Amino acid sequence: MKIGVALPQMAPGYGPGTTVDWARRIDAGPFSSVSVGERVTFSNPEMVATLGACAAVTERVQVLANLWVLPQHPTAMVAQQIGTLDQLANGRLEVAVGVGGREHDYRALGADFTRRHQQLDDKVAELKSLLAGEPPFEGADPVGPACVQPGGPIILAGSMGPKAMRRAARWADGISGFSIAGDAEEIAKVSDRADRCWAEAGRKTKPRKVSGCFTALGVPDASEALRSFTARYLGFLGPDLAGMIAASARASNPEVLADILDGAERAGCDEFILVPAVTDLKFLEVASEVVAARR
Repeated sequence: MKIGVALPQMAPGYGPGTTVDWARRIDAGPFSSVSVGERVTFSNPEMVATLGACAAVTERVQVLANLWVLPQHPTAMVAQQIGTLDQLANGRLEVAVGVGGREHDYRALGADFTRRHQQLDDKVAELKSLLAGEPPFEGADPVGPACVQPGGPIILAGSMGPKAMRRAARWADGISGFSIAGDAEEIAKVSDRADRCWAEAGRKTKPRKVSGCFTALGVPDASEALRSFTARYLGFLGPDLAGMIAASARASNPEVLADILDGAERAGCDEFILVPAVTDLKFLEVASEVVAARR
């Protein structure tokens, strides 16, 4: 199982040098990917610009958009952004797409929050056509630039429930899930569901399976830092529910993280993403030791 690291873009203390410092260190470490997520009405930097910086200063790791809320955006613009990022990364780009769950982000972008799953299905089909070089309408030139990867990067679905998974099995190359507790049983259920949905859809290849969890390492009182980060990140759910879910986050020391990674591998993950709750670069030192010890 590969192990990637997200930038700590949602954590307090993210500053001007954080993107480049973290991306370079991730690239130099025993990790498989550097990833960035999307939120609008929050404190994080914008996803596409941040991914571009990561692509420009790394040479080895995959550059993963995790997760692009596709219904919020014009599809042709996303196609152009993907082509640009894939060129910057020289073919190292991977993309996960989903519907998101934050109505405020949709409202801020002037996007329609209704029928999001149908919008996603339709926009993925359009996106694939554009990335294959088809023009957006009759008489138009294709959207450029062309991806380094013919036809564009693999597309993962941020789907974990049965209905969303069945829809995704028709068009995705795999899934990008998440478990706040890093629970092996929860991850295994999602993994097994993906295999079933892909088989029912008549897919001849098994889905690529990515999961992850929030993690705090290398800082004093890491457990409280993890709990506080998780509650803040989930604040849109309301303080009571956010606090209850945050209490389940547990990846705050090397021993627990090693156990979570072992469980994720047994559960069938191809790659597990560590999502840092802190911006201290000591996180990467500790995480590197945990990953190196598994080899």
